[in-house]
Amino acid sequence: MAKDRNESWEWIKALLIALLFAFIIRTFFLTPIVVEGASMMPTLRDQDRMVVSKVGEPKRFDIVVFHATENTDYIKRVIGLPGDRIEYKDDTLFVNGKAYKEPYLDEYKREIETGPLTASFKLEETAVGSATVPKGQLFVMGDNRRKSKDSRRIGAIPMDKVIGTTKIVYYPIKEIKIIGK
Repeated sequence: MAKDRNESWEWIKALLIALLFAFIIRTFFLTPIVVEGASMMPTLRDQDRMVVSKVGEPKRFDIVVFHATENTDYIKRVIGLPGDRIEYKDDTLFVNGKAYKEPYLDEYKREIETGPLTASFKLEETAVGSATVPKGQLFVMGDNRRKSKDSRRIGAIPMDKVIGTTKIVYYPIKEIKIIGK
């Protein structure tokens, strides 16, 4: 009887340790997310499931997940970091006056029949309202530029609203991939 009680206690301890370990990982390191909507097409599709890393600071062109409202999280791509001047001209991204290629947009650009994928703008003409990305904030955009509610409309994203970055799609199984920049 004592042996059974010892064995049961060992199982309970192992289960509690596993639950604590899972809680710590999910709270501080990784969490799952489901993509909702088409704003990140073609890179990400509606209902893709991803892993979000809560470790490290987002870099330019990383895909981030952030709290857009109290009940809604958005997933977008980092275009501008604090202090950056952002401009789109003739469907080309300029950061601090330097042109950047965005190969993740090539597929959509080929499919467009009229006009640019990304309409021309300067940062101060967006909801950000200033010439540079404010300190402690990010300028983010969806890859589906014509159908994305992003920093152009909602303003810069405070870093404290960012949950983390994501690169790994783990579902659907046939679509498992690591997202590059």
